[in-house]
Amino acid sequence: MVTEEPKDPFKGVDWKAIGGELQKDPSAGTKPIIKKRLPKKIRQIPDYYFLPRLPLPTVIAFYGACVAGGVGAGMLLEMWINKKVKEDGGIIWEFDK
Repeated sequence: MVTEEPKDPFKGVDWKAIGGELQKDPSAGTKPIIKKRLPKKIRQIPDYYFLPRLPLPTVIAFYGACVAGGVGAGMLLEMWINKKVKEDGGIIWEFDK
């Protein structure tokens, strides 16, 4: 089977001649630059602008419940640790014997 090689469109191009033309006249290969102006006033909307907002009492109740739950969980954990320490005879580390 014969495999065809892809055709190279730039095969045989004299790159030195093209580079020489650009060095002589730098504007030969460029288009005129058109600067775009920004509008005078751009309104910047923060990311959280479109999020739903809850009334203040609801927010205070929600976060208050979260804090109270965390404190309560900490107290239960402390009570469980104290119970385990008492069961072991008050020795926490092996080095205390």
